[in-house]
Amino acid sequence: MNKSLLEKDKEFIWHPFTAQTLTPPPLPVTSAKGSLLTLEDGREIIDAIASWWVNIHGHGNEELAEVIKQQVLDLDHIIFAGFAHQPSVALAEKLQPLLPGNLHRFFFSDNGSTATEVALKMAIQYFWNKGDTKRKKVIALEGAYHGDTFGALSMAARTPFSAPFDDYLFDVLYLPFPTEENEKEVYELMEEYCASEEVCAFIFEPLVQGASGMRMYSAKTLDHLIGIAQSFGTLCIADEVMTGFYRTGKLFATNYLTDHAPDILCCSKALTAGILPMGLTICTQEIYSAYLVDDMMKTFFHGHSFTGNPITCALALKSLEMLIGDERQEQIKTLCNSQKMMAEKLTALPYFSNVRVTGSILALDYINEAETSYFNSIRNELYNWALSNNILLRPLGNTLYILTNYTIKTEELEKVYQLVSQLGTLGLKKCLELQTEEE
Repeated sequence: MNKSLLEKDKEFIWHPFTAQTLTPPPLPVTSAKGSLLTLEDGREIIDAIASWWVNIHGHGNEELAEVIKQQVLDLDHIIFAGFAHQPSVALAEKLQPLLPGNLHRFFFSDNGSTATEVALKMAIQYFWNKGDTKRKKVIALEGAYHGDTFGALSMAARTPFSAPFDDYLFDVLYLPFPTEENEKEVYELMEEYCASEEVCAFIFEPLVQGASGMRMYSAKTLDHLIGIAQSFGTLCIADEVMTGFYRTGKLFATNYLTDHAPDILCCSKALTAGILPMGLTICTQEIYSAYLVDDMMKTFFHGHSFTGNPITCALALKSLEMLIGDERQEQIKTLCNSQKMMAEKLTALPYFSNVRVTGSILALDYINEAETSYFNSIRNELYNWALSNNILLRPLGNTLYILTNYTIKTEELEKVYQLVSQLGTLGLKKCLELQTEEE
């Protein structure tokens, strides 16, 4: 007897961030084009979250597919220790002038977690190589998320996600999430932490904390925090894994800073248009210079089998060229304006609170009896209701967000807006009742 796709999936596959016995079976997707996901039964779903915030040019882009095909035929992979290749150099050469500050040296890895892991190790060893063994502490913002490997997990907030591993994680100095009300307190605490000269790095998600609920704060505040840190010699790490590549309206969120710039910048997700995995950790020449010594033991002993893979480099280069082109820039501008206008409309609806927008990211909190949290139980009901209406939204607890690719069609985005507006106007209970009546 031939087993179905879902039967085989259930037999073999372990899905991420999924309660294995409490979650409905996954949806069998067979193809994707633009903003539409096509399921095995022919049903089409609008991907309103860019498949975990990665897809920027739409699914099934033929230009990008052609680049992948040609690079596979030219050079599919080569060990990156002791060898060089054109796609990596071309990507660095194209991206470097667009970066904030004096970022210059590119270290390749596999994903967002490894990009921040590399940044952490890079910062720690920078001081070790210079003979400064006091700087062993890290500062992060409350609610931070920097990935799931052990170093990245250590720098993130302690949550039920990390609970089984908390005893193994290193301690971090946390700053309260910055708001207009606590600004002075946050600045004073940052100065207190850094004045000890025991801190090697301050890591942050610039302007928007993604996984903790699309929480947003000002560029002015971040600029000031970086200024304090750098005045005491603390390195500043911008985790732009989610915010990079125009998600906030500019190429990088740290492009909004006016007085300071990060010493290290991490990116992934949209880096390769959401098609293949790659991470980048980019640092200043000053940090790199600490490794330019005739001492084997001061080498940065870090790498991955697929570090600097030529296919992903060629893909990232092509994606960047498309991204900064006139057509995509106009689409990004249009999407950012649409999100801003929609946010103004949603603010007035009775079932929504804290409606917020930064660039192409629109987020809001659905009001129910439980507090706003990733573990708000309404999450599953909202998710399933949206899917039943052929729209993929993946709430962070009771926080809903719209974060699409930049090429989404106007009529598709309007369907997403209509569904979210109905929820804000009527509430989930009434929406479900109406849906049942229609069926």
